[in-house]
Amino acid sequence: MKIIIDNKIPLLKGLLEPWADVEYVQGEKISKEILQDADAMLIRTRTLCNADLLRGSDVKFIGTATIGTDHIDTDWCNKNGIFVASAPGCNSGSVMQYMCSALLYLIQKYNIQPEKTTTGIIGVGNVGSKVADMAKILGFNVLLNDPPRERAEKSNIFASLDDLLNTTDIVSIHVPLTLKGIDRTIGLADSGFFNKIRKNSFLINTSRGAVIDEGILLREMERSKIKAAILDVWNNEPLINRALLRKADIGTPHIAGYSSDGKAKGSAMIIRQLAEFFDLPLKEWKPAQLKEPERQLIDIDKLEGNDLEIISNVVMHTYNIENDSRLLKDRPEQFEKLRGDYPDRREFHAYEVKGDNKLLINRLRALGFR
Repeated sequence: MKIIIDNKIPLLKGLLEPWADVEYVQGEKISKEILQDADAMLIRTRTLCNADLLRGSDVKFIGTATIGTDHIDTDWCNKNGIFVASAPGCNSGSVMQYMCSALLYLIQKYNIQPEKTTTGIIGVGNVGSKVADMAKILGFNVLLNDPPRERAEKSNIFASLDDLLNTTDIVSIHVPLTLKGIDRTIGLADSGFFNKIRKNSFLINTSRGAVIDEGILLREMERSKIKAAILDVWNNEPLINRALLRKADIGTPHIAGYSSDGKAKGSAMIIRQLAEFFDLPLKEWKPAQLKEPERQLIDIDKLEGNDLEIISNVVMHTYNIENDSRLLKDRPEQFEKLRGDYPDRREFHAYEVKGDNKLLINRLRALGFR
């Protein structure tokens, strides 16, 4: 059989060649012609899979190494016998690490006291749940909003969107991009959203760019209703709104979920589903050991400051969000290159902490450190 693979999906080169003719293609250049005699395709978000691309092809399986499937017309695929596989939750640890660095950045820059500050999490799935737990470990009060979960679980742990916007200081969005229905999220942050949000709020978006009306966000930032924004996702990527990038405190090229661990999990999840579908002997495949980080051991006894300052030092040792923002702000025209050539970043569990402060060690362990 023949398989087309996005050449930016890691760890796959040479893996499927014993069973298939494999062609590695830039995601945005996968075309109708390239797919003509292909049986399967493994992609990322840069390949828009719809009738225009797929009609007339032999494709029976699409695997996306991402948590979302909004770049795939799943209804059309289902009607035309194409199985769609994704990798839900694969990058949740990576986004949590990004968000931890983001919150610590806000704490330091704006002198925020977490115990006097409420963070609102909109969307409490694989990613949002981990972000909520992390925020609590840092000391924040946390409000949760997730209408689908609230309906399904009939739980009182969730707040309405209006209540969350009215009462939280930091609003963080972790929803899938949904185009229709009662849980539609495209354009979620519209004029009504920003009318209800508290003055001097902070806004963070790591979900999808189309969830926010960027024109309104820019206006509200200029009016100082939004004190600061941290944005990892944008409309019209890679041709992003440069005025909004300049205005944002932190702007990154859609890499919150791009840790080496997250990408490896995504690759493994779609390979296993491909193997199940085509009955290949890779149903329990795991990638080789990832590269260990430099300075893997962190001795907190050598760090100065209060507990939160030490936690900040430890987290920034693993990942400092400002570095990625600086690169994009300096070279916005290289959005796709910065994303495609993103360097190795290991998650918290790849690092070991030691020290005599057992309470602090326990907080770091709760974040995921060894």
